[in-house]
Amino acid sequence: MSKKTIMLACAAGMSTSLMVRKMEDAATKMGLEYTIFAVPATAARDVLAERDVDLILLGPQLSYMIDDFERLTKDKPVPIGVINMMDYGTMNGEKTILFANGLLDK
Repeated sequence: MSKKTIMLACAAGMSTSLMVRKMEDAATKMGLEYTIFAVPATAARDVLAERDVDLILLGPQLSYMIDDFERLTKDKPVPIGVINMMDYGTMNGEKTILFANGLLDK
């Protein structure tokens, strides 16, 4: 599998930064080459204008914004998913990576 870039978006980017670390650890253990980073939702438009991503994952608190993110990526479609609330709450990087893999394989 080629190197993939995953952007996580949340309200402020703080708790998602911890999820990034957990996902990076899980990806490394699985032998996956992923670049994972977090941004606050308010910065997503600017980041997507400057950087290509292969997947966008929203924190569960942003599930209501999925349509907004689909509009942001309409010119270059990118899979978008919402991280499971339980996995997010427990910072389960392994389950979140498995979820991401499923979206990337579609």
